[in-house]
Amino acid sequence: MSGDGQTVIARDQNDDIVMGRVGEDASAEGLLVDEEFLRSPALSPDGRWLAYTSNESGEVEIYVRPFPNVGDGQWQISNGGGAEPLWARDSQELFYKNGVELVSVTYATEPSFRREREVVLFTLPPGSTFFNVVTYDVSPDGQRFLMYAFPDAFGESSGPELIVVENFFEELKAKVGN
Repeated sequence: MSGDGQTVIARDQNDDIVMGRVGEDASAEGLLVDEEFLRSPALSPDGRWLAYTSNESGEVEIYVRPFPNVGDGQWQISNGGGAEPLWARDSQELFYKNGVELVSVTYATEPSFRREREVVLFTLPPGSTFFNVVTYDVSPDGQRFLMYAFPDAFGESSGPELIVVENFFEELKAKVGN
């Protein structure tokens, strides 16, 4: 959903990424179509950028394109795998899952989009990696993450677990040496 609540971005039954306008007819306009694997579309808080998961490089990776003119550029964000992109609400930061890690990538948008610094934030809890939909969120102030972790279907499980990350920025500063 766009920040103004007027545009919905989704993956349709054909695995294409489409958009529709709230309050208009039920038809959706194709944004990214006819690619083999498209998942987890996410619109940036300012509505200018679309992040998504695709295997167009041969690996499942995170990409960003300008929105709504998705043909005007493309940037690969992850390297070595990535899924479930999620934009921070109040900073120039994009999160994604890479295997068993949650990764943060800072970016700049002038003169055009560019990936800057990548930091592994923490190891994900068991049962929370690589889904077709985003299964986590970050608080508006960027201080906490909430994740859904599925119980281990093949091993012993004590049931659902809530993991709270406190003092996020202090931990991040310690990891990057600032």
